[in-house]
Amino acid sequence: MDKQYKPNEFAKLINVSVRTLQRWDNEGTLTAFRSPTNRRYYTHNQYLAYIGHSSKHEENKRKVVIYTRVSNRGQKDDLVNQVEFLKQYANSKGIIVDEVLEDIGSGLNYNRKKWNELLAMCRIGK
Repeated sequence: MDKQYKPNEFAKLINVSVRTLQRWDNEGTLTAFRSPTNRRYYTHNQYLAYIGHSSKHEENKRKVVIYTRVSNRGQKDDLVNQVEFLKQYANSKGIIVDEVLEDIGSGLNYNRKKWNELLAMCRIGK
């Protein structure tokens, strides 16, 4: 199992403040994992990624992408809610999201820029 760090331990390890970690978590810059009691924690793999090192296993890992869509601009708030819900779900499962793709457009056709981008990434194995 991957070593886990409390926020204050991880902050010292990467030489930032706990407040910076909290802000990064809220912004999605460096997303913390959550314990069953909703406490933040970080893993050794996150530390390795932060300092630019990775294991062979991680180098072959594909991207984790969240895709969200709403039908029109009036539903922009729903789009934000979808992204937040999916990030929280991924975080609860220990999944680090690499990218978020969002579309605003009809579900009746495939004229969706980000959807088509996602399909292209899948076709080439990313």
